[in-house]
Amino acid sequence: MCALLSTLIADLDGIYDPAHFNDRLLLGLKGTMSEAELPMLKQRMHQGKLHKARRGALRFPLPIGYVRDATDEIRFDPDAQAQHVVDLIFRKFDAIGTLNGLLRYLVTQGIALGVRNRQGPTQGSLEWRRPNRMTLQNVLTNPMYAGAYAYGRRQVNSRKKQPGRPSTGRVTRRQPDYHVLIPDHHPAYITWGQYERNLSRVEANRAHAETPGAVRDGASLLAGLVTCGKCGRRMQVRYGGPANVHGYVCNRLATDDGADFCGYLQGDSLDTFVSQWVLTALEPATLTLSLEATMRLEEERQEMDQLWQLRLERAAYEAERAARHDHLIEPANRLVARQLANEWEERLTAHRQRQEDSQRFLHTQPQVLLPAERDASEQLAHDIPALWQAATTTMADRKEIVRQIIQRVVVHPEGKSERVQVTIEWFGGNTTSGLVIRPMNRLDNLRRYAELCERIHTLSAQGCRTSEITHLLAQEGFRSPRHAKPFTAAIVRQLTQRLGRGASRPRPRPPLDQREWWMTELAQELGISVSTLHLWRKRGELQARWHDQSRKWVAIADTAARNALAQRCKQSGGEAHRQRWLDAQSVTLGASPSIPSL
Repeated sequence: MCALLSTLIADLDGIYDPAHFNDRLLLGLKGTMSEAELPMLKQRMHQGKLHKARRGALRFPLPIGYVRDATDEIRFDPDAQAQHVVDLIFRKFDAIGTLNGLLRYLVTQGIALGVRNRQGPTQGSLEWRRPNRMTLQNVLTNPMYAGAYAYGRRQVNSRKKQPGRPSTGRVTRRQPDYHVLIPDHHPAYITWGQYERNLSRVEANRAHAETPGAVRDGASLLAGLVTCGKCGRRMQVRYGGPANVHGYVCNRLATDDGADFCGYLQGDSLDTFVSQWVLTALEPATLTLSLEATMRLEEERQEMDQLWQLRLERAAYEAERAARHDHLIEPANRLVARQLANEWEERLTAHRQRQEDSQRFLHTQPQVLLPAERDASEQLAHDIPALWQAATTTMADRKEIVRQIIQRVVVHPEGKSERVQVTIEWFGGNTTSGLVIRPMNRLDNLRRYAELCERIHTLSAQGCRTSEITHLLAQEGFRSPRHAKPFTAAIVRQLTQRLGRGASRPRPRPPLDQREWWMTELAQELGISVSTLHLWRKRGELQARWHDQSRKWVAIADTAARNALAQRCKQSGGEAHRQRWLDAQSVTLGASPSIPSL
């Protein structure tokens, strides 16, 4: 019985399509054959489908933009607007580079996709639908648009198949795993090389560790391009701090192998270094850029004008068709006549709306660039630094420019110092190396920290003031680790005190009256801090005056006042607070305070 059925299926292979074979036949044969013969029959059916697919004769649903003619050959969709939209999808993805950007463009311009209905009473008719992400992804990754007949792109994985759900378990295979791939089988919208570039672009836009990811609007110019020179992994972008500054960090050796932290690089310094080289590399291409920018603008406006002409032509045809239907109906059939009249009115309204939208588009965006627009485009293209820094140039635009000419940027810090060796790898094989100074928080991580300390020791021993030391350090090339600028007097004074040279030359102070004290000397006399004396001064509990010559506060305290202050120092904080409250109450009631004010 099994051999007879197998022979029958093999004989009918030329006129019968096994792809449409119904499982009901298998269910009907269960009563006449054993269960062990069913898998063999399924295998024979599967081999018959593969045999037919290898000839390119196996039928399956075609993607948008393709139809089958009367001879069962695959041809372009006869609708000109449907073909134009498919061409526009590939051109815009080549210009924009991302699925989301392409989807936003189509939705913003109101461009719909022409889809042929596959079943139902309207089978084969063209229906215009709103684009979505999955449909665009299928268009960009389908080899049929490159003229190749492909079968087996989506296969069933038995491990992922769920019982009771026949349509589950399908996975997308890579090109070497296809069952059948026949190049140059039918007319193509794009070349095979463009198809492979689209696949690479879609794969690179995914957020993986091995791919740079899609271009985003963050402040990081080199996101996805920076590579750690120590471990060879892609560095991550991190944002933080009050100003939400960005930086590039790599800790793969620490997390994977328990080794030392690879390093961190502040983003602004590296972005500035790479931007300067990018502008230098683009200088010879100014004329080409100006011409291409003008051509791109004109081509885009011509494409949109052609699309609007096709829309108007379709709307006019729909209105004329509705008019013919209305004229051919018998006047006595009033029910049908009213419906056709309404449809005619709707088509006329849609046609007028299309004409108004087309006129509005042509008025706002003329097909040919105006002389002022052409001059502005050429001027901006010649002045690349101004175009790069322009407010209208977004960070996403700058990233897209960088990714067109730079393959990756390798950074290799020199230990924990501020020096970072940077290598720019350009597309084409050329490289550019340079040195970047990164900001740091610790002085002792500076490469010349030992030399800096020795120099400060020497200058302090020679009796130089802080201002003189600061000036000499700036002349000798010493820079602050945070801002890569010369040291300030405050940093030099702090470093001098840390090295034990702060009290080498005390400043002479002018003489004071017998009742006057410098705040530091009075604090040492009482055994308290200077900040406590200033707190008492602000409260009015300590008399003081401003010394104009030294620009410091001077305390006024005779022997009785010093004794009162000494008694105050022996009191606890709570007791002193309570005494102040009692004195305030006595003043409010008109009585004299128990203890005179200091």
